[in-house]
Amino acid sequence: MKLYFAPGACSLSPHIVLHEAGIAAETEKVDLGSKKTASGADFLKINPKGYVPTLQLDDGTLLTEGPAIVQYLADQRPAAKLAPENGSLPRYQLQELLNFISTEIHKSYSPLFKPNSTPEMKQAFIELLQRRYDVVEQTLAKHQYIAGDQFTVADAYLFTVTNWSRVVKVDLFSNRPNLAAYMQRVAERPAVQSAMRAEGLI
Repeated sequence: MKLYFAPGACSLSPHIVLHEAGIAAETEKVDLGSKKTASGADFLKINPKGYVPTLQLDDGTLLTEGPAIVQYLADQRPAAKLAPENGSLPRYQLQELLNFISTEIHKSYSPLFKPNSTPEMKQAFIELLQRRYDVVEQTLAKHQYIAGDQFTVADAYLFTVTNWSRVVKVDLFSNRPNLAAYMQRVAERPAVQSAMRAEGLI
């Protein structure tokens, strides 16, 4: 299989999961501005949506959208315990978390990266992010990881998007000691370091 990624983008999440699960896969960097891959291919012909992550399976089938990809990868290596068993209540709770991260946190960062966003618009989304991370902080007061005391694919996703706060200069950590400790804990995982090193982030 092959993962198309852009360094530090949300594709870091499945990249981490590949390393956590011990799944061998090709990776290819995508320039999201030019929509060209490192090999010179037109990325829009691979994924017409034009964004990462994109996972190409060995038979040529494509999977897009990070929450779907990370669950697929987790199910390829159930022994790694990166997702609860399909059909179980904890699996639906994991999907709940992935949806929350995707729609309430990930998408709230988007206007902060856009040069045409007004200061008022950016401030509104910063305030929304702060409220969402208050919920995360409360959860992390009870558990080591976002879904409990086991690292899951939701942690790979939450870690990835939370790192963006440093890029857009939003302080999430001064008043959230549990979140700060969590980010350090996840960053120290060998698989996370391997994925970040592979993307040139460390």
